[in-house]
Amino acid sequence: MTTTDTATRATLDEVADAARRAFAVTVASTAAERAAWLSAVADALDANGPELIALADEESHLGTARLTGELARTTSQLRLFAEAVVEGSYLEATVDHPNSATIPPRPDLRRMLRPLGPVAVFSASNFPFAFSVAGGDTASALAAGCPVIVKGHSAHPRLSRRTADVVASALATAGAPDGVFGLVEGRETGVALVQHPSIRAVGFTGSLHGGRALFDLASGRPDPIPFYGELSAVNPVLITAAALEARADDLAAGLAASFTLGAGQFCTNPGVVFVPTGSGFAERVGAAVGATAPVPMLTDGIAAAFADGLSGLAAHDGVTVVAGDAAQQPGTGSAVVLSTTTAAVLADPSALLVECFGPSTLVVEYDRVDDALDAIRAIGGSLTATVHAEPGEELGGIVEVLTEIAGRVLFAGWPTGVAVSWAQQHGGPWPSTTSIHTSVGATAVRRFLRPVAYQDAPDAVLPPELRESNPLGIPRRVDGVLRLPGAPVS
Repeated sequence: MTTTDTATRATLDEVADAARRAFAVTVASTAAERAAWLSAVADALDANGPELIALADEESHLGTARLTGELARTTSQLRLFAEAVVEGSYLEATVDHPNSATIPPRPDLRRMLRPLGPVAVFSASNFPFAFSVAGGDTASALAAGCPVIVKGHSAHPRLSRRTADVVASALATAGAPDGVFGLVEGRETGVALVQHPSIRAVGFTGSLHGGRALFDLASGRPDPIPFYGELSAVNPVLITAAALEARADDLAAGLAASFTLGAGQFCTNPGVVFVPTGSGFAERVGAAVGATAPVPMLTDGIAAAFADGLSGLAAHDGVTVVAGDAAQQPGTGSAVVLSTTTAAVLADPSALLVECFGPSTLVVEYDRVDDALDAIRAIGGSLTATVHAEPGEELGGIVEVLTEIAGRVLFAGWPTGVAVSWAQQHGGPWPSTTSIHTSVGATAVRRFLRPVAYQDAPDAVLPPELRESNPLGIPRRVDGVLRLPGAPVS
């Protein structure tokens, strides 16, 4: 591993060249080898957990309980990707035998996904482990066979360096090639990293402004590359009248716990909640929150942006501060509940339907469900959308709209908390992300792969995954039929 504290192009070139050389090894590595690398990193992080958690708490103020769980999530997702690469279905291996009866006649075609090359990963501020140096982007890229260069986040520099040391040592001990993992630091270095010719894709979790700037750089290169950015989301919630009548207090308590979790510094924070007019739900939420003391936020910049966002919302015509104080103390965040109407939202959606990254939520009262759905459409893309209803209610129209704007649709609970699994989708239409892929779960590996088809290739030169005998026993689609692991082609 190579690190740099300064934005020198020479040092970046050194790290990137090492990653490029490593790719010659990783592209030919076996699934078992990569699984061993990932498992070794997970084991090393667990072994160094107490030290890493203490560092993370010093720099993030998130608390040892939260960080202990987050580190466990991080090592769990590393092990999930280890399982996924060995299982093999992520490769989408497909075999079509020759068929002279098709129009045009079909040759022997065999297709699978292959790694892109060295990947740049930008750490997030709000998840020092799970979306940082050894987080999901790093894990999924390594699983795909791509070397990784992480741009460490300035919110937790000491943790980033120590985590990188642990990761690099574990990879080396497990037999991974030199250059497979590197860490760089600094804003200018990050810009140069996106533009470096050795980099073939970028994973990013952060602000809409910063992500869009880097996305434009990635697209504006002489050789444009994919930029997988998770940027901004307000995560709308719609509560029906029947749900409020049945369990208003439980819903208020659930919302209060969700939007204040981690000082509201979650990308899945429920920022806009639609409820029937006259329900008094905003006041219930305010009561559920109660009097809260200001808590330190991740960075002074995040705290300042939260205060500015609240100030803009509170000053808007038609918006009322129901609980808390829109005037925040420097460097901290305290819970605020605001309320407005669908009429106000539809009159000025660009001002009211915006992410306010911190412990706040905007309760929007609607006269008709269709009015709420019109407002939800105006949000644009979001990571999640939630509906709370009672059994037997007709939800077809609501679900259609929520599915249109979100990557994950919830029918109970609250969107904070993202399970790491095969079926998870963490990503949605713009501006929540810049792609159609997920950054959480087993299929996150798809971002760092590209399809290659081999036509009339001799069996001996084919990757093992596509050879006639299927020596690895992975799932494949053969002549249009999905075959179970271990089934021969013929």
